[in-house]
Amino acid sequence: MKRFAFLSAMLISALSWAQKEIQVENFYDGTFSQERVRSLNWMNDGLYYSELSGNNVIKNKVTDASTVATLVNGDSLGINIDDYTFSSDESKVLLMTERESIYRRSFTAEYYMYDMKNKVFSKLSENGPQSYATFSPDGKQVAFTRDNNIFTVRLDNMNEEQITKDGKFNSIINGSSDWVYEEEFSITKAFFWSPDSKKIAYIKFDESAVREYNMQTWNDGALYPEDYKFKYPKAGESNSIVNVYFHDIKENKKTKVDLGKETDIYLPRIQWTKNPNTLSIIKLNRLQNRLDIIHADARNGSTDLIYTDKSKTYIDITYTDDLTYLNNGTQFIYSSEKDGYKHFYLHSMDGQLVNQITKGKWDAVSMVALDQSKKTPVLYFISTEDSPMERHLYRVSGNGKGKVKMSLDAGWNSADMSNDAKYYVLSNSSATSPLKVSLFQNKGNKLVKVLKDNASLKKRVKDFQLADKKFFSFETVDQWDLNGYFLFPNEFDSTKTYPVFLYQYSGPGSQNVTNSWAGRHYYYHQMLTQKGYIVAVVDNRGTGGRGTEFKNMTYKQLGKLETEDHIEAAKFFQTLPFVDDDRIGIWGWSYGGYMSSLVMMKGAKYFKAGVAVAPVTTWRYYDTIYTERYLQRPQDNPEGYDDNSPNSHVDKLEGKLLLIHGTGDDNVHFQNAVALQNELIKNGKQFQSFYYPDKAHSISGLATRHHLYKMMANFVLENL
Repeated sequence: MKRFAFLSAMLISALSWAQKEIQVENFYDGTFSQERVRSLNWMNDGLYYSELSGNNVIKNKVTDASTVATLVNGDSLGINIDDYTFSSDESKVLLMTERESIYRRSFTAEYYMYDMKNKVFSKLSENGPQSYATFSPDGKQVAFTRDNNIFTVRLDNMNEEQITKDGKFNSIINGSSDWVYEEEFSITKAFFWSPDSKKIAYIKFDESAVREYNMQTWNDGALYPEDYKFKYPKAGESNSIVNVYFHDIKENKKTKVDLGKETDIYLPRIQWTKNPNTLSIIKLNRLQNRLDIIHADARNGSTDLIYTDKSKTYIDITYTDDLTYLNNGTQFIYSSEKDGYKHFYLHSMDGQLVNQITKGKWDAVSMVALDQSKKTPVLYFISTEDSPMERHLYRVSGNGKGKVKMSLDAGWNSADMSNDAKYYVLSNSSATSPLKVSLFQNKGNKLVKVLKDNASLKKRVKDFQLADKKFFSFETVDQWDLNGYFLFPNEFDSTKTYPVFLYQYSGPGSQNVTNSWAGRHYYYHQMLTQKGYIVAVVDNRGTGGRGTEFKNMTYKQLGKLETEDHIEAAKFFQTLPFVDDDRIGIWGWSYGGYMSSLVMMKGAKYFKAGVAVAPVTTWRYYDTIYTERYLQRPQDNPEGYDDNSPNSHVDKLEGKLLLIHGTGDDNVHFQNAVALQNELIKNGKQFQSFYYPDKAHSISGLATRHHLYKMMANFVLENL
């Protein structure tokens, strides 16, 4: 078994210095908040960009990032601006305010129209909150959804017109997504203006056959609790029936798209091509191992099958976000894992392959921009080529030649490029440095200005003497190298032994072991290091950044290899001279909660204590899209559902287990916690549990999170 790479670096003497002690409230009082550029928008002329600064929309010059104008002053208009969108000619701006969440991504809001040229300010609609308000390409109309229907507003007279009328809660949804599409396909808006502004294409969800989940709510002391019922398709159960329609604005006429006879399908993405009469539709089969790109004719609803992608396991739908139709009207770019890594491919409009654009034993993670000003377009993309634990910006010609790395700093990079590809904003962080946001001129890759450097955060980090990530790798008995990192107490002494608390998420395609700055869990971990604990983080088989084989090997057996890998991690820790063999613990949230529950049972010999927050305890209770993507349906693969359910292994539990869940969790239902608790009780196993009334999957709220982290810290201090 490999020794860890940083051994010599850790054979250090005890250190002593004054440091501030991290308190739970520091997670939320702004102590560790990072400064960011909010709602960046590149202006049409390429000379300016806008951003949301405080309650103002400001205009900045790209050559030096100086602010030249305040375009919208929210205070003077009497609203708090949550977000904004310009019309195509930038004469008008849609202002979002009073945003109210429904589920994770869906929301309602009040929208206001501000005509910047004529200084006219008006409410978009007086008939109730709206969702996903969107300008037509010609800037003359706005479409939005309300109460499961689609509406438009003409901006010359502010007249509102209802496009669909059959929308009904828990039955028919027009132009917005149902719960499972929102959660697993990351879409909420399901309507799209045609390029000529004459039509709207939209998805209609018929969820009448989907079974309801009843989530009782207590509403902070109400005399009687209320039942909130919503449509939630669990694995193996019925999904919404989905169809696509065209609505002709002038003719007030609807045309249904011919999607074929099969109705048990998914439509995760639709977009217009450059042709105002051609709509591109992504269609997935139920098991998500076949993807079709279909072109639909807006004049009659007929369709042509353009391209098919198949997988022996599953197709990651997020890759279709890279589907881009070129301005020449004859080609498109699509990304696929068909050669074992995610790469970009250029196709003609009939689906025929022109050439592979990127190639190598690394993933082209996502497209940033496509510069089509030249005969051969230039693709800008984020890649794992340097390391699976880093992300870097590259550019390459559409013919696959001339690949160049553009990001200079090590770590985790993302980019936002101007419409003319002459400038870009690069965001970078690393394990030792928080977010730095910089404006670059593309030509010569020249730094224009650092927009946010988080210098004050760096100082606070230094004051608290946060522990640095110490990266390592180890080899499992199956001869797989797994990546991880340690956080050590500042007064670490290699001649002593310490307890280890392992954090993981473990879900398919995820990554926690990255050369990047981290979030609030990170500060919880730092707090534990100040209490004398070593915190470890490990990415198991099935996680991302290392190609298709590594990511997809958990297919049809979620939980099996992940559990084995975390047990292997514990065995590895026990070989280290500074680890207390009898004091190894584990924790995680959501999929990580599922994993920590299962590891505490199947790895009882190695783990003394575990915390499971909002865990899936049987995949039979989880939704169709996510679960069946990795396990197929329960009727296809019952062993995959039951063999690695924590509920099937409670008899093995020996250590201390803390189970936490929100009763208002619309995602991983509280039912999961109840089922696990019932099995633990039946088997005479003692455990601790805590529920948060009416709290969703994120268990959010300042007081709630303060209570949660403090409780988890106390549990670790008492039991590990």
